[in-house]
Amino acid sequence: MNVVKRNNQPRCKKCNESKTNKKRDALRLLTAAFKQIEVDERRELSDADIIKIIQTQVKRRNDAATQYKDAGREDLLQIELDEIEIYTPYLPAQLDNEELSFLIHDIIIKVGATSLKDIGRVMGIATKELAGRVDGKRISECVKKLLG
Repeated sequence: MNVVKRNNQPRCKKCNESKTNKKRDALRLLTAAFKQIEVDERRELSDADIIKIIQTQVKRRNDAATQYKDAGREDLLQIELDEIEIYTPYLPAQLDNEELSFLIHDIIIKVGATSLKDIGRVMGIATKELAGRVDGKRISECVKKLLG
């Protein structure tokens, strides 16, 4: 069982005692997301599943933050940004652009890709090899830059 999932309940309790409601609520949302998948699919979550769930939650918060910013709702924007800040430490370290370019370049050579027509083959391998360490959007941008 993943450390994040196992320690989530005690963290919620500690946040409740110290009156840090924002963190408590964010952790409860995470627990609910874990339980929903476990109940719906009737299986124990792996570490990869838990990381994927946290990434999904961060992505949802980023999307909501963008919409709130466009609408001029600074109060709601700050709530979303706070939740992102709470979730981010539970994710693996993200690759920087230089490391990403290096790894994508190796994949391009391995696949033998020469043009943008080969983007599907490169993306298929890259998303599997770099899962959890890089957002798919960043992978796509890097592949297009290197092939284009």
